[in-house]
Amino acid sequence: MILFFLIALTITILLALVSFWLPLITPDSEKLSPYECGFDPLGSARLPYSMRFFLVAILFLLFDLEIALLLPTPWAIQFSFPLITVFWSFIILLLLTLGFIYEWAQGGLEWAE
Repeated sequence: MILFFLIALTITILLALVSFWLPLITPDSEKLSPYECGFDPLGSARLPYSMRFFLVAILFLLFDLEIALLLPTPWAIQFSFPLITVFWSFIILLLLTLGFIYEWAQGGLEWAE
């Protein structure tokens, strides 16, 4: 047990030292820039954001929650009435699919107009 602990401690310390040492090898203008998010750091900070970014974020959250809602379904099959669980899972999937089709038909997933 002590051997495993020493190996884990050695690897952790080694990775921590490498992570501090490695970025200092080749600094360039991108690494030295205070902003690395794709926006121009020297431009105006008051530029409006595109609503497309917010729409994609909301769609991602919606379909991410779909997984959270459907995750317990295999365990819920063990209940005394498994058809009710399958029915509600189907309803959730149907509503999300209809919402996705509506969003696609409205052009909400198009980046270029």
